[in-house]
Amino acid sequence: MQATVHPRPINPWLYLGIPFVTAVALVLLEWTSLDMDLARLFYNPVAGEFIGRHSYLLETILHDRVKQGVIVLGVLSIAALALSFCWQRLYGWRRELGCLVLALGLSTAFVTPLKQLTQVQCPWSLTQFGGKETYSKLLEPRPPTDKPGLCWPGGHATTGFCLFALFFVLRDRKPRLARAALLLAFVAGSVLSLGRMMQGAHFLSHNVWTAVFCWLIGLGSYYPVLYRRGRAQAPADERSMA
Repeated sequence: MQATVHPRPINPWLYLGIPFVTAVALVLLEWTSLDMDLARLFYNPVAGEFIGRHSYLLETILHDRVKQGVIVLGVLSIAALALSFCWQRLYGWRRELGCLVLALGLSTAFVTPLKQLTQVQCPWSLTQFGGKETYSKLLEPRPPTDKPGLCWPGGHATTGFCLFALFFVLRDRKPRLARAALLLAFVAGSVLSLGRMMQGAHFLSHNVWTAVFCWLIGLGSYYPVLYRRGRAQAPADERSMA
């Protein structure tokens, strides 16, 4: 039998309040020039390109290799979920593995449709940074163009922030490990976001929006699969143990 795990209470003010306040702050950010000001810090007008545009560390290691690592994690999660149906040692983690696969899948799947819907240009494509496209903020109409942008939300930031899923999967069984996973996701997402900003691929707001989405996807996957179901099973399990 699968071991019953009693979920720890969720504080909605913390788990939903922080992303809500962050989203409101991002909307208000639309009225400022912070995105553009930060992008200028990473642009070299003499060379006519962003300082990290051709960086081996940023492009090959932090972009390609890290992305491949997360793909491997996803494949291993799917394999472990499949094995849980025939390997007893993984049976007790089946729902956690299912939640992990769901959260990772949704965290990586939502980006492309939103990019195609919003058509926000990347910094490196803008006239302010040597490109040909006209700058527009997220909530503004898009200027006419032959090449719509595909830069909102930040795709590569998802590679790090999708690891929020590990926090939710581990929070009830391994609280310490869950906190470590939360820190890992935050640091990884932040580092990868900064790397892409240095390359001119994204503005700050693009990546922060990605963090909000990935957190809500992790929470949205965890709540019905592990949290709600675990609480519904608790009374019956307790009666059976009496």
